[in-house]
Amino acid sequence: MKVHLRSLWEYIKKCDLGLLAIALVLSVIGLAAVYSATRTLNSNKYMYVQTLAVGLGILAYFIISAVDLDKFGDFWMWAYLFNILLQLSLIFLGTEGNTGNRSWIRLQDLGIPIPLGIQPAEIGKLIYIFTLSRHMYILRDKLDRLTSLVQLAAHTLILVGVIYLTSSDLGMCVAYMGIFVFMLFASGISMKIFLPLCGAGCAALVPIWKFFLKGYQKTRILVLFDPSVDPVVAYNGLRSMMTVGGGRLTGQGYLQGAMNQHARLPEKYTDFIFATICEEWGFIGAVVVLVIFSFLIWKILHDASWADNRFGYLVCVGISSMLMVQILINVGMCLGIMPVIGLTLPFISYGGTSVMTMYTALGMVCGLQMRKRPDRLR
Repeated sequence: MKVHLRSLWEYIKKCDLGLLAIALVLSVIGLAAVYSATRTLNSNKYMYVQTLAVGLGILAYFIISAVDLDKFGDFWMWAYLFNILLQLSLIFLGTEGNTGNRSWIRLQDLGIPIPLGIQPAEIGKLIYIFTLSRHMYILRDKLDRLTSLVQLAAHTLILVGVIYLTSSDLGMCVAYMGIFVFMLFASGISMKIFLPLCGAGCAALVPIWKFFLKGYQKTRILVLFDPSVDPVVAYNGLRSMMTVGGGRLTGQGYLQGAMNQHARLPEKYTDFIFATICEEWGFIGAVVVLVIFSFLIWKILHDASWADNRFGYLVCVGISSMLMVQILINVGMCLGIMPVIGLTLPFISYGGTSVMTMYTALGMVCGLQMRKRPDRLR
C-alpha cells in the first residue's frame, strides 16, 4: 500500500497540474456560457452533457498522461489505418445534420437509448497528430527530399480526402490542413522548400474551388464579401456580428444578452458561443478569454521547446496548432471575417466529443513532459 501511495505521489509531483488548471478555467467559462445560451431551451441536457464531458475529460487527462506514447511509436502505421477506418465508418453509421455534413454517429440511431453522439474526425485529429509526428521523426534527416515531402503530403491528403468524401465537413478538412502546415513549418524543413510549398498550396485552391467544393460551401465563403449573394446563408454570420457589437465594452450582463436570451442568435451554444460571451461580458470579457487561450498555447509551446526528443516536440506543436486553428476560425466566424464552417471553440463550445478530445490532447502534452529522455530520439 505504501508503495502505491508513493508511486501516486511521485506521479502527482511530475504531472503538469498547471496545464490542467488552465483548461479547467476555460471549462468553467464554457459551462457558464453554455448555461446562459441554453437556459431558454427548457432542457438541462446540455449542461448535463457538458459537465459529464468535462469530468470524463479530466479523467482522460490523467489516464493519457500515464501512457508512454513513445512505446507505441512503432505502431503508427496501424494507428493511421485505424484512423482511416474510423472516418469511413460514417458511410454506414453517420447521420446528416442540418448543415449538410454527415459528421456524427448518433447512438440513438444505432438502437442505443443514449442521446449522445461521436464525431470521428474530432477524435481522429489526435491520432493524426500522433502518426504525423512519428512519420516526421522517421524522416527527420531527409525532410528536404522530394520523396519525403510526397510521403508527408500523402499522409495528410489521403486522410483529409476520406474525411471530405465521407462527411463533407469542410471545417475539419481546414483544421487538419492547418495542423499539417504548422507541423511542417516546425519540423526543421528548409524555408527554401517550405515557402514554395505554401505557394503551391495556395495555387491549389483554384482547382479545389472549381472541382471539389459544393455549391453551399462556396456560398458560405462568398457571403463574407457580399451578403446579398444569399441572405439566408449570410443570416447566421450577420446575427453573430450584431450580437458581438451589442456587448460593447463591458457587456449587457450575464444572462442579460438580448440576442442570446431572446433566441435571435442561431447555434448560440456551439458555433457562435464566443458571440454570446461578447454580448454578455463585453469586449473586456472576450479579451480575457483570448488571453487565457493565449497563455494555454504559450504553455504548450514552452513545453515543446523543452522536449527532450523531436517526436515529443512535434506532438506538442501539433496540439498547439490544433488549438490555434480552431480558435482563429471560430472567433473569425463570430466576427464575420471567416466563413461559417462549424468548428467549435475549444473547451467552451457545447460538445462532449470536442471537450474530451481537448483534455486528452493536453494529457498527451503532460505525459510527454513527464518522461525526460536523453537525445536518442532527436
